[in-house]
Amino acid sequence: MTSVNVKLLYHYVLTNFFNLCLFPLTASLAGKASRLTTDDLYHFYSHLQHKFITVVLLFAFTGFGLVLYIVTRPKPVYLVDYSCYLPPPHLKVSVSKVMDIFYQIRKADTSRNVACDDPSSLDFLRKIQERSGLGDETYSPQGLINVPPRKTFAASREETEQVIIGALENLFENKKVNPREIGILVVNSSMFNPTPSLSAMVVNTFKLRSNIKSFSLGGMGCSAGVIAIDLAKDLLHVHKNTYALVVSTENITQGIYAGENRSMMVSNCLFRVGGAAILLSNKPGDRSRSKYKLAHTVRTHTGADDKSSRCVQQGDDESGKVGVCLSKDITAVAGTAVKKNIQTLGPLILPLSEKFLFFVTFIAKKLLNDKIKHYYVPDFKLAIDHFCIHAGGRAVIDVLEKSLRLSPMDVEPSRSTLHRFGNTSSSSIWYELAYIEAKGRMKKGDRAWQIALGSGFKCNSAVWVALCNVKASANSPWEHCIDKYPVKIDSDSSKSETHVQNGRS
Repeated sequence: MTSVNVKLLYHYVLTNFFNLCLFPLTASLAGKASRLTTDDLYHFYSHLQHKFITVVLLFAFTGFGLVLYIVTRPKPVYLVDYSCYLPPPHLKVSVSKVMDIFYQIRKADTSRNVACDDPSSLDFLRKIQERSGLGDETYSPQGLINVPPRKTFAASREETEQVIIGALENLFENKKVNPREIGILVVNSSMFNPTPSLSAMVVNTFKLRSNIKSFSLGGMGCSAGVIAIDLAKDLLHVHKNTYALVVSTENITQGIYAGENRSMMVSNCLFRVGGAAILLSNKPGDRSRSKYKLAHTVRTHTGADDKSSRCVQQGDDESGKVGVCLSKDITAVAGTAVKKNIQTLGPLILPLSEKFLFFVTFIAKKLLNDKIKHYYVPDFKLAIDHFCIHAGGRAVIDVLEKSLRLSPMDVEPSRSTLHRFGNTSSSSIWYELAYIEAKGRMKKGDRAWQIALGSGFKCNSAVWVALCNVKASANSPWEHCIDKYPVKIDSDSSKSETHVQNGRS
């Protein structure tokens, strides 16, 4: 307890060092000013009269510099609101139902290379499913629930349109925004990229204006949501007084795998239906009705390394069936990407006290010839109030919880999202933010850190600052189940005990 108090005292002193130094300086100047006489002030005025041109030029240059700074500085980007898609109840699937879907998919496969009732393969899928951290109320697309399953292009399009349109309709209804006011549109979906594009589908469905700047991002994995936010931010810095719409989703029908390669089977057990629509603005007048202001975005791409590039890869298996292969190196690769990302983000958000400790250990490690095994790990909880870690799986959350020295409550939004909705890919960080809001934890001035991981390999971060005490939006995906969370998940399986707690805990 004493060491904790010493650390807090050190943090307070170093963080407020300049303020503490400013106080005696101000007191000294005030003392000298109080001793000035009328003659002193007259002599000072006379001196300024003799230097009139110099004084005018000084004020002119100062004014010009101030105006130039105001005109050229990046305009704030506000998050007006966002909406997470909640699928209809008939798409809800339990763990046992998911296993039945796997059986039906294998049964419907006409290839002789797949035995639908192969006990070893089904046992492997069952073990992965039970240990994944997913609960019994996740959602599957209609095409896969059908018997026999429909893995057609039409079924894939139906799934994606249902998610995107559902999220956007709820967003527009909540904020009463006219779709024709949207000036920028960015849609990301890794697996499903039809022609015309998904952004074209949104333009057609909601009759967006003809001069809209629209983009469709494909193949960029689960981290593409933050990439889309970063792209929208850059565009909002260029195009004034407009709205940007970001849509993040993934297609499950298109990505389901029916073969025997176990590295490709894993993704079947993790991914579920979900999506999010986010409304951004650079209009000064929107600050008062917005939830957050975007503070930072940091993107890290480790694809120059072969192991990183290949750890998540779509391809054919031995029998020619297409699937996404997850390498056994993915946890180590993710850890490296996160480390590089926070090395860039840390200096932007960490207090001076943490930067100083890291610098001291860095110098000591160099001088002592690596006798110090590890660098100092900064305490990010001094700069961040809420963590939204991509709900890619229990292993990913466990690694980040340990490496960032987070508490169980810090990773609660991620574990709860994984249990309730599964891995919804790039949109998972928005379900997590919605969880924090539904619990009533987001207060004015709080900082939320979204950490997204995806193929490439990429780690991307977005830091948001709450502009008010943020309440959950209407039709929140947690509206009818927030009181059931958090749940306690057994370490060896996903069989969970639900502890009903205060919904505002």
